[in-house]
Amino acid sequence: MPGLIEDYALVGDLETAALVGRDGSVDWLCAPRFDSPACFAALVGGQENGHWRLAPAGAGRCNRRSYRGDTLVLESVWETVSGTVRLTDFMPPRMRSPYLVRVVEGVSGRVAMHGELRPRFHYGRIVPWMLPGNGTGRQARAASAVATAPGMTAFAGPDALRLTGEPPPEVDVAAGCARMDFTVSAGERRAVVLSWSPSYDPVPADLDTRAALAATLGFWETWSRQCCYRGPWREAVVRSVITLKALTYAPTGGMLAAATTSLPEDVGGERNWDHRYCWLRDSTSTMSCLLRSGFRDEAVAWKDWLVRAVAGDPADLQSLYGVAGQRKIGEGPADWLGGYEGSAPVRIGNHAVQQLQLDVYGEVLNTFYSALRAGVPIERHAWSLLASFMDYLQKHWRDADEGPWEVRGPRRHFVHSKVMSWVAADRALRMARAAGLRPMASRWRAMRQEIHDEVCRLGWDPGQHTFVQYYGAPSVDATALLIPRLGFLPARDRRVLATLDAIRDRLGHHGFLHRYAPVSGSARHPVDGLHGGEGAFLACGLWYADALAAAGRRAEARAVFEDVLSVRSDLGLLSEQWDPVDGRQLGNAPQAFSHVALVNTAFTLYGTRSGPRR
Repeated sequence: MPGLIEDYALVGDLETAALVGRDGSVDWLCAPRFDSPACFAALVGGQENGHWRLAPAGAGRCNRRSYRGDTLVLESVWETVSGTVRLTDFMPPRMRSPYLVRVVEGVSGRVAMHGELRPRFHYGRIVPWMLPGNGTGRQARAASAVATAPGMTAFAGPDALRLTGEPPPEVDVAAGCARMDFTVSAGERRAVVLSWSPSYDPVPADLDTRAALAATLGFWETWSRQCCYRGPWREAVVRSVITLKALTYAPTGGMLAAATTSLPEDVGGERNWDHRYCWLRDSTSTMSCLLRSGFRDEAVAWKDWLVRAVAGDPADLQSLYGVAGQRKIGEGPADWLGGYEGSAPVRIGNHAVQQLQLDVYGEVLNTFYSALRAGVPIERHAWSLLASFMDYLQKHWRDADEGPWEVRGPRRHFVHSKVMSWVAADRALRMARAAGLRPMASRWRAMRQEIHDEVCRLGWDPGQHTFVQYYGAPSVDATALLIPRLGFLPARDRRVLATLDAIRDRLGHHGFLHRYAPVSGSARHPVDGLHGGEGAFLACGLWYADALAAAGRRAEARAVFEDVLSVRSDLGLLSEQWDPVDGRQLGNAPQAFSHVALVNTAFTLYGTRSGPRR
């Protein structure tokens, strides 16, 4: 049985990540990269779907845990009747292969430890062959030059895992697992290492775990010192930017929405999505977050990923892409997995890649405009790409679409999609002035005015006294909170102020905000076409704080911000949503969108920027 979502810690190597529970069990790991099939999938299934537990024999949850300083090195401490032991988990920034290192240290007394490795490839479906040593056949012969430590190898199809440590693991072929039992005394240290490699290649070289730990600590300490935020709640901001870095795929600069798939927005329900991809919708706020925090190199890498990903026919622009910029992302159920707390189906891939979401054109133009303002150069070929996007949008901004929340109901004229089309025209105009593209500017100026007039006429409901979710809708949508930030209307415009209050009154839930009006029970939602409700969306609460601050209601804004901070895990991590009734996190985790919004709101309320520290 998996723990609560907030029970899981994140460790990673900038190409993949593992989730470690309070009980010392690694219940989620995809290898060799974030979007690869999982070899541990107990998080969305059961222990039979793969996990690796290492903890005192017979013990449950650790007594306390923390990251070591401003790093991604996790320390968990158990206090038992026979003594105290510390477990350090980390993944060195990627070398040739991914390594997951677990170091057991005796603090006091003498503690019996038990480890169980149960690998299951292809999202918990395939039980591998498990053999002592370095594999079989060509792999074992090739391994002799690089691997000398005793160990065990599990392999099936293209995947191989190698476990090394002292004492050597004992393989239970019938159970498909390896076990390690040992004792550790005060001052004693034992290291266990798991590595992945293609099954047809030599196993990875043995790892000097002391040197690897020192290098990993040094990497994160050096990187996190660049954060230039100096306001209150600095520890929350630094932990957020470390989490965002951990969700970045280093070879390309692409940033994932989250490290997981199918953690539910409604426990026991069907609102379970795969978030191991890069969303264009997040691009502007991510760029702003990185630049404001002093991480220019990461912002440039994200912009470069964006240019590569969106290149091509503007009609083919997708809302999300793979970490390498790949476009083909299907969706299907992993029906052999029962789901987190019975939340099925477990989905692999994301159907939203096939939807029409017009707001992403505005996100792309806004991202490039933000980059240009920050002095990030825009390549010559990118200018022609942006112009082609505007040609497409001029013809299609009047179309209905699936909207910003990727609803699986009918297409509608979502107000946010229209506002973002206005943003596209506005930012294109601003960049055209900088580039001297005057013939195009006249067309874009007329488009901008036409969209603005239509939204103020059809998106504003004078009877409800609020901007609505879509033209003619009886409901409101939290994306209207972004209207002042985007520059569509001033923050103190009477319509903006009225909308703030309407969103608070109609979407508020115990101090938090839903994205749009929830439904209860098993009813099908009239907008998104799905059954059941969902939690409060954490980023929406932070948008609300931003809008309050812009309207001059800073004391209210700070209270809302601190409400969101209060639901972070003990490690400072946020998922996508929060259940104010049951008091637990919901949705995929850690969620980049939540951490980006946290950082941006901290700067809005408190931050001073002194510039990047290099």
